[in-house]
Amino acid sequence: MVQLYNLHPFGSQQVVPCKLEPERFCGGGRDALFVAAGCKVEAFAVAGQELCQPRCTFSTLGRVLRLAYSEAGDYLVAIEEKNKATFLRAYVNWRSKRTENSRVCIRMLGHHVEVPVSESFRDQMSIVEMPLSEAPLCISCCPVKGDLLVGCANKLVLFSLKYQTVNEEFSILDFERSLIVHIDRITPVEISFCVGYIAVMSDLEVLILKLESGTKTGERGNHHPQKPKSALRQTEGTSNETSQLESDDFVICQKPMELLGEQSEQSGISVTLESTGLSDEKIKYSHVQHLFYRRFAPDISFYVLTDDIKLHSLQLLPIYQTGSLTSDGKTLSQEKELLSLFCFFSLPHVGYLYMIVKSVELMSIYQYPEKAQQAVLTPQFLHVITSNNLQCFTVRCSAAVAREEDPYMDTTLKACPPVSMDVCALRIQLFIGLRALCHFRNHIVLLTKADPEAIPERRESPKRLLSRRDTSVKMKIPPVAEAGWNLYIVNTISPMQLYKEMVDYSNTYKTVKTQNCIHLLSEAHLLVRAALMDASQLEPEEKEELAAAFKESCGHLGDCYSRLDTQHSHLALPYYKMSGLSMAEVLARVDWTGEDESQKYERGLIFYINHSLYENLDEELSEEFAAKVVKMFHATEPKQLPHILCSPSMKNINPLTAMRYLRKMDTSGFSSILVTLTKAAVALKMGDLDVYRHEMKSHPEMKLVCGFILEPRLLIQHRKGQIVPTELATHLKETQPGLLVASVLGLQKNNKIGIEEADSFFKVLCGKDEDTIPQLLVDFWEAQLVACLPDAALPELFYKLTSQYIWRLSQRQPPDTTPLRTSEDLINACSHYGLIYPWVHILISSDPLADKNYTEDLSKLQSLICGPSFDIASVIPFLEPLSEDTVAGLSVHVLCRTRLKEYEQCIDTLLERCPEAVIPYANHELKEENRTLWWKKLLPELCQRIKCGGEKYQLHLSSLKETLSIVAVELELRDFLNVLPEDGTAAFFLPYLLYCSRKKSLS
Repeated sequence: MVQLYNLHPFGSQQVVPCKLEPERFCGGGRDALFVAAGCKVEAFAVAGQELCQPRCTFSTLGRVLRLAYSEAGDYLVAIEEKNKATFLRAYVNWRSKRTENSRVCIRMLGHHVEVPVSESFRDQMSIVEMPLSEAPLCISCCPVKGDLLVGCANKLVLFSLKYQTVNEEFSILDFERSLIVHIDRITPVEISFCVGYIAVMSDLEVLILKLESGTKTGERGNHHPQKPKSALRQTEGTSNETSQLESDDFVICQKPMELLGEQSEQSGISVTLESTGLSDEKIKYSHVQHLFYRRFAPDISFYVLTDDIKLHSLQLLPIYQTGSLTSDGKTLSQEKELLSLFCFFSLPHVGYLYMIVKSVELMSIYQYPEKAQQAVLTPQFLHVITSNNLQCFTVRCSAAVAREEDPYMDTTLKACPPVSMDVCALRIQLFIGLRALCHFRNHIVLLTKADPEAIPERRESPKRLLSRRDTSVKMKIPPVAEAGWNLYIVNTISPMQLYKEMVDYSNTYKTVKTQNCIHLLSEAHLLVRAALMDASQLEPEEKEELAAAFKESCGHLGDCYSRLDTQHSHLALPYYKMSGLSMAEVLARVDWTGEDESQKYERGLIFYINHSLYENLDEELSEEFAAKVVKMFHATEPKQLPHILCSPSMKNINPLTAMRYLRKMDTSGFSSILVTLTKAAVALKMGDLDVYRHEMKSHPEMKLVCGFILEPRLLIQHRKGQIVPTELATHLKETQPGLLVASVLGLQKNNKIGIEEADSFFKVLCGKDEDTIPQLLVDFWEAQLVACLPDAALPELFYKLTSQYIWRLSQRQPPDTTPLRTSEDLINACSHYGLIYPWVHILISSDPLADKNYTEDLSKLQSLICGPSFDIASVIPFLEPLSEDTVAGLSVHVLCRTRLKEYEQCIDTLLERCPEAVIPYANHELKEENRTLWWKKLLPELCQRIKCGGEKYQLHLSSLKETLSIVAVELELRDFLNVLPEDGTAAFFLPYLLYCSRKKSLS
């Protein structure tokens, strides 16, 4: 379906002052227009809106049958006919031709130019002759690289554009015949070539190929559809049979067919590549990929009117981008980039537009109201001429490119009108006797002729047209020049001007036809988007104006989807985001005329406001807008009201208004823990502590934690990228810190908050800087261990806790608040906290001056070290601040060395610092394979220290007796005698010797 609007895409009009009736014409480049008539070509300079000045005239070899211009290389190429022979010639450096009699250089393709001769090439036009073994039928220049493709009866010849270097300062444009594409069973009427893609069209067939370089497995530069020999013989037989059946009584028709991708190889058309290039620098095309094949069936009812059953206007259209369009409508400058490629071709009454880069798919079908003679596709529009009308249709190229570039289009971040949207005819402009058109930049060139005498290009019988064997193509021979013709240049208006007209026109549909309003605004949006894609053609002021229009169009589309009842109302969100409008600006555009409770709010607006408030935008609504938002959600989605009130953007809501709507929810059956907590937060904001306490006591603590998990913003909010604890969180810190820690832990376990974010929250809440750790954060870390977080988080938690315990012990720094859990609580509740070894208590008891807070941190650290999960090696580097001069430091160091199995060093330390702990230490640690240390280490050390005497003599003596008791039990008599000191007193050791000698008999 085609939407029809009466807009004005065509602006001023001027007449081209050519002397003879144009037979062929083309335009391109910055300002070039070429008109061929007879054996002459006139070149015009098209500048501005009102100037079309003759530039030069040059003669051709014969009458021009085809004409094409390449912006890359700035050359003109023509197929010319003289004495019933056709020639292919390229006109290079044509801008240097001043007068018609100026000197012209004619050279052969690839002919080396000597240096003395080349100096004259700088200021004269040269003609490059390109000989062909077969007559050229059609031509196409690659708009990206400037290479030339020539179509002959059964092959395509590719001429690569190159520059012949004459000296360091001067080079001459030249061509190299680099590739021949042999195509069987299709005769090209029109061809189009672009960056390796080839489109070939016959009367009723279209074939699209892609030339590829490199080695393809199983191929050597040729591609033949695989057919068994029997099938080939059958094809040949069919062909002969067809020729026999052709008579006045039979018309042979083949079925219509459309093959996409790999299936197009089944078309039966054989394609063979023959490389002819000599230069190693050029990319060698080694194989070909079939992308598309379509065959149309003629309408037999029109078989007399042969023109009605022919395809025309084949075109490959590349889409470039020189600036990446951001969500705020700005463009980032970058190199020119080919984004996508499109193919257009047309029957007399319907046109087809395909996208052919990553995948081949039909994008749009254009139904013409009357027979079309020619059509030209541009990135913004499709221009079509009939006998008396110039028509302008919209295209979907920019929408397709946007989706190709970003497959996640139409999300909450960005959107684009769909490719499937109906195309529309913007204008049908009357021109009498239209014959041909071409397009370049913002110019449409039209040839009109008052006498509508039809001169068919091919005078053949319908049955010959329908037969595949007919490969002859007769070029159109223009009639003798007649009066009544004109060549016009119609300038299309700027995208901005047409955009404004579309927006103004859309206002008429706002209250009448919803879909038409969205459709026209979508067309306006795509128009601006397409203009911004190739920003290299725009002045800086135009870019800024278009960027602003892009954002404005997004705002208009956001308005449509937010206010009108459509199935795509959710698109209001991405369009409003792309518009750059703030939430307050969007709300200001809403019609709030209905003040009663029955006012209707559309889904799109609700969706946008809801998501915007969830995204924690750095925007605070005024009290007035906040009240309207609360009213809106109470009327439409009351269950969302607690969440809405917790948004930072609703900070300015009047607490009385919020409480009134929350109490209405209680009476409406929406009472829940979330409503309770929201009411408590609002009551706290009002300063009503009685209501606050009533609400907080109405549910058990674990249910309150569940409520905070449902809505984290009751505790934690983000403003301008910073974490901001709520007033409720601050109050809980003072009154219910355990509930606060449990709630944040619940948020973390449910992935509502990250580890670093939680740490920052407690630091900000307690007013501490980054380097200071509040006790509440230590409580939170301990709670994480108790909650048994995944093993991956344990090393980080151990590091945090041990670092904090060690810092406090080394600095004698007590916690700023009372810890929520004692070491005994942690040992009982958490498997990561182990029972403290008995000898540690004896060691600690030797220091009578330890305060309670100091002892509590020490106990937790000792318990962690004694736990089963702790990695001792990781804590050793951090023990340096904890001096061994204190009992606390000594206990930690000895514990760590013990866990590292450095028992001998620990025995030496204890004998020196706390001998009363030596035997308990040995009883606990010297077991199994370490049992030998009793007599190899401990016994000799004690004997040595007893000899030295001193004030600790009695302690050493009692330790020695316990040691001897253990050794006497463990060793045999002979071994026991060997470990006893030689200078000892026999009477002292005798009881142990007697026990050792009798234990065997006793056992």
